[in-house]
This record gives sequence, C-alpha cells and structure tokens, in this order.
Amino acid sequence: MRSTGAIVLIVVLLLIGFAGCAGCGAYNSLVSQDEQVERAWADVETQYQRRADLIPNLVSTVQGAADFEQETLQAVTEARARATSINLTADDLDDPAAIQRYQEAQAALSGALGRLLAVAENYPQLRATEAFRDLQVQLEGTENRINVARRDYNAAVQSFNTTVRRFPGNLFAGIFGFDRRTPFEADAGAEKAPVVEFD
Repeated sequence: MRSTGAIVLIVVLLLIGFAGCAGCGAYNSLVSQDEQVERAWADVETQYQRRADLIPNLVSTVQGAADFEQETLQAVTEARARATSINLTADDLDDPAAIQRYQEAQAALSGALGRLLAVAENYPQLRATEAFRDLQVQLEGTENRINVARRDYNAAVQSFNTTVRRFPGNLFAGIFGFDRRTPFEADAGAEKAPVVEFD
C-alpha cells in the first residue's frame, strides 16, 4: 500500500517536472523567435531610414537644376515627412492596420521618388552631375536592401507564427500572451504586370 502511494507520487512529480521542462523550452523558443522578429523589423526600419536620409541630399542636388519642377520636389518632401512620421514599435507588429499604414506611407514615398527620377531624365545637365548619379546608385542599393530586409522580416514572422500556431506551442503561446505577427504584404496592384509602351 505504502509503495503504491510512493510510486504514484513519483509518477506525478515526474509528469509535473516533464511538463515544467516542456513549458520552459516552449517559452524560451517563443522568446527567441519573438526577438528574431523584432530584430528583423529593426533591420527593415534601418533601411527605410537610410532611404529617408538620402532624400534631402537628392532634393538638394535636384534643386540645383534651376527650372526643375518644384511640384515634384514638394511631393517627395511631403511623402518623406509622412513616411518618417509613422513609427511602429515591436508591439505594433501584430496589428495589421498599423503595418498597412506604414506600408502605404512607404509606398507613397517610393512612388514620389520614382516620379522624381523619371522627371529627372528630362534634364541632361542634372543626370550628368556626379552627385546625382551617386545618389541614384545609393537609392537603388537602398531599395534592394529594403527588399532583402522585408524578405528576412517575413521569414522571421513565418517561423514565429508557425511556432505560435503549432501544437503544443499554441498552448504555451496562449498562456504566455504571444500573438501572431503581421508580415509585409505586396503593395496593392503589384500582382499586375506593368504595361510598357513605346510611343
């Protein structure tokens, strides 16, 4: 009788110990992946900030062309101001609306920059300046870095979200308050191929 009670107590203690170890492991895994998501997001923000920092130099260089369209420069400056005014914290990464606002502001800045560079093609003296060429190359490199950072962020989010949704991780995620994170999505209309016309 006494040995049966001791065996039951040992089995219960072993089960509690095993559950505790599994819980610690699951929690630590969730924390590690959450930190990876936050680091990847910081990389995205760093690249967007790099682009925002290049824009004043680009605008100043372009303003050197006396008859350059002020409306285009104004649009770029305003788009940069809107894009840099939206700040997301790690807590906002599970809010699809906040991510969408951030993406829209960055897309508007990309569009304004694209228009600026397209209009600049009409100014041979501007395109001939070394400063403008250097800034174009830096902006192109920065856009590539932004794409890589967004891809890396989405990979971190996918790994985290998979852990949060899989059993038994979903149990521990619910207990410890880990929610799914929102990945970057393609801009609206990106699924349509651009129309190229030669007039």
